[in-house]
This record gives sequence, C-alpha cells and structure tokens, in this order.
Amino acid sequence: MTYCVGMMLDRGLVLMSDTRTNSGVDNISTFRKMYHWSVPGERVVAIMTAGNLATTQSVISQLEERNKAPAERHNTVLEAPTMFQVATVVGKLLRDTIRARDEDNGQEGSGQFTASMILAGQIKGMEPRLFLIYPEGNFIEASFDTPFFQIGETKYGRPILLRGYDRKMTFEDAVKLLMVSFDSTIKANLSVGLPLDLLVVETSSFEPLHERRIDASDPYFRSISAGWGEALRQAFHSLPPYVF
Repeated sequence: MTYCVGMMLDRGLVLMSDTRTNSGVDNISTFRKMYHWSVPGERVVAIMTAGNLATTQSVISQLEERNKAPAERHNTVLEAPTMFQVATVVGKLLRDTIRARDEDNGQEGSGQFTASMILAGQIKGMEPRLFLIYPEGNFIEASFDTPFFQIGETKYGRPILLRGYDRKMTFEDAVKLLMVSFDSTIKANLSVGLPLDLLVVETSSFEPLHERRIDASDPYFRSISAGWGEALRQAFHSLPPYVF
C-alpha cells in the first residue's frame, strides 16, 4: 500500500508521497513513488504512483525511454501539446502495461497488477492541471469542487485535508497540512511510512520551486507530529462534557 496526494492551489501544485512498499509484515522496502520531468521555460510534469510496484516501475521506465528516444518524441510527456494529451499518453501506457501483465499471468491472475497514478504539471501558455489516472487508462481532472486527489491508503488522511484545505493557502501551509495528513495515516496504517517525498511547483515556473525527502529524523516533521497530537488532546478536553 502507499499514500500519495496531489493538491492544486492558486499559487501552483503541491505533491507528497510516501515510499513504503510491503509484501507482508516481514517484507518491507523503500521505493520512490514520485517522478518529475521538466523543460526549462516550457513545461514541468510530475507523476506519483500507487499499486503493483513492478507495473508502476515498468510504466515509468517506458516513459523515461521515450523521453530519451527522438523517434518516439511524439508520444512522450515532453512533447505532448497539452496536459490532457500527457494524461492520455500515460493512461494508455498504464492500461497496456496492466493488460500485458495480466495476459502473461493467465486468466487466474487477472487483476493482480492494478495500479493508479496522479499526474500534475503545466505547459507554457496553459494553466496547471492535475489528473487522477485509473488502471483502465481513463482519468478525471481536478476542479474547484475537487481540488486534490489521493491514491493508495486514503481514508485516514482525507478528513484532515477536507477540514484544512483552502485554495488560497500558502505553499508553506499546504505542506504543513499534508504533513499532518501523512502523519495521521502513518499512525493508523503500517503499510504507509517514511521517508516522504515532497514537490512544490509554482505556476509558470516550469521547474520545481521546492523538492526534498523527509525522513524520520526530520525536525520539522517530528515537531508537526508531536504538536498535532498535543493539539488534538487539548481540543478534546476543551469540548463540553457529556452529561448523564
């Protein structure tokens, strides 16, 4: 399992993903689930992945190979004319990869290699866009009504986002909100864990404004985790008592 969030703000895009991959409680590994490419002054594209690791790594590897092969440039995230077309390319590649693996695995294994992705980015002359891509290759786009997407283990961190999100919030507050959401998820589910990858992209910058990996020793994340726990306890005790 995993947990990834892509969020749209007035100022740009904020993305965060965990790195834990597990095949049982005794087989836990760390793998990157966030990737990004940029053409300075022209575009920036980022992808976060959840689901079968072999499937998502295959999709990312194929995208990397296409980006480096001039003959295939018409079918890459670096050459597609719009973010909608980028989402179409990534969705088709994800669908075809899943189908190929299911066919190789035989009828009994059908459906084992499911995966989903969050795609975010901006192309010069257009607005930043955010997409949720399903295993079938189809996708939906974020809007004012649905300004953020989650994939993986979403239920524990979602209430935090619903209560705290504001499209006008600063990047700093957005990162703080995501850290609380991830801390709540990590506390509730062992299949999500540190380190976390963070990417901030400001509108029309076409390159990451801020990028970092957050591990268990990170002082800010530790202060957020401790402070949020204490704030919850204080809020609970400040509520009116129940009377029999």
